[in-house]
Amino acid sequence: MNLSENISLHGRRLLDRRNFLSTAGMSTASLSLTSLLHQDGLLASDAKTVSGQEPIRPNIDPNDPYAPREPHFSSAAKQVLVIYLPGAVSHVDTFDYKPDLFKLHGKKPPNIPAVTFEGPSGNIAKPFWNFKPRGETGKMVSDLLPNLAELVDDFCFIHSLSTETSAHPQGENFMNTGFTMEGFPSFGAWVTYALGTESQELPAFVAINDPRGLARSGKNNFGNGFLPAAFQGTDFSAIHPPNNLYRPDSVTPEADRATVDLLQRLNARHLQQNPGDANLAGRIASYELAGRMQTSIPEVMDLSKETAATMKAYGVEGGSKLRGEYAKNCIFARRLIEKGVRVVQLFNGSDPSGGNGVTNWDSHANILDTHSMQAEIMDQPTAALIADMKQRGLLEHTLVVWATEFGRMPFLQANGTGRDHNPDAFTCFLTGAGVKRATSYGESDAFGFKAAVNKTTVYDFNATLLHLMGLNHERLTYYHNGLERRLTNVHGSVVHDILRG
Repeated sequence: MNLSENISLHGRRLLDRRNFLSTAGMSTASLSLTSLLHQDGLLASDAKTVSGQEPIRPNIDPNDPYAPREPHFSSAAKQVLVIYLPGAVSHVDTFDYKPDLFKLHGKKPPNIPAVTFEGPSGNIAKPFWNFKPRGETGKMVSDLLPNLAELVDDFCFIHSLSTETSAHPQGENFMNTGFTMEGFPSFGAWVTYALGTESQELPAFVAINDPRGLARSGKNNFGNGFLPAAFQGTDFSAIHPPNNLYRPDSVTPEADRATVDLLQRLNARHLQQNPGDANLAGRIASYELAGRMQTSIPEVMDLSKETAATMKAYGVEGGSKLRGEYAKNCIFARRLIEKGVRVVQLFNGSDPSGGNGVTNWDSHANILDTHSMQAEIMDQPTAALIADMKQRGLLEHTLVVWATEFGRMPFLQANGTGRDHNPDAFTCFLTGAGVKRATSYGESDAFGFKAAVNKTTVYDFNATLLHLMGLNHERLTYYHNGLERRLTNVHGSVVHDILRG
């Protein structure tokens, strides 16, 4: 009997000495590589972050992805309100006072670049608005924002921010997602992925768009990227409520309730037949939340319950139509925070047709007129929102972030009326839970041209925001395409000097 006839082709090849040694060598090398990967923590079963730490992944129940979860460590901030201003607010005309601009007004000192983002540069220009000392601290703030100026003793300014891009779409992406490219999760998505929400009647993350529309990067600013779809922001506003929430008059409340009950029973049965299907569970949870929103959203958006004094304080009446609509959005934001929504992102500015200072803060020309128009819309309602939240005690557990994607140049463009993009220095401020009050951190140089003291990157900024929410930015990760991805990529340090002890 020929034994080789009972051996497979692959087995017969192993009887050949050369093939046997080749296969054994490759197998030994594979085992060695596996051992090395295990030692370095690079195997999926033994994941490590880029800093060598174990990731902290939230324990998410697929049947209830929005359930509240504990932070990595105790923190004062339980919710966050992000007030985002697309278009790049001029720091040297608002909060970053530079006396040297008055001395050099109309001149072109050395080391000023001949060409910037949109073309040739002009001469140094003093602020277009007067600065005055404000509050008990005497913080210098311009007359462009008189209402926010009254609250400076509650703010923590960061004057040394810098970013990696001078283009608006990439700048918005970078500030809101930590990457200039699209497809990455937004800050709000990371927070709700980690923490869920206390409110089970409303979305965990709501993005309130400007009355004029979406910002340049659109829904990427509040998208979920590669995180589960449950953690994307739900966008609506005071004038554009979610679609299909209202019951048709032809359907009685009893019939509507019976339909919802039937759907819940059918969904539960379907889920029992498909245990462990996270996508199915997520969709069912989303549908059920939409059903609960049919009653919760109309209640939140009913401004008839607000007092006349509140409506006046926010500036709903008496100004431009856009200010009135933005003011309603501000009231809406406060009510969502009151209802326990984890993340609210409020936009002041849009970009449906390029901006150019008309729909947002992008003032390449006629900055005196365009910034004035945007300030009329933003200043009073935003100041009223922050003051109202403080009066109601909401700032005890809510972090408030006022941010833009970059600053503007201390010199004019060649047209002599506008300021170009400045990625090397800009100002944002924080207030509320966990933040030091009446603080100014970092400095730009004498002209507001570049960050000079305690330079703070967008990575540092986002790391600090996550820290204030009780989250370790180095360990809050999601495994995607072979990498432990995080909001701050492989960079960022918490700015501990602005944290309240």
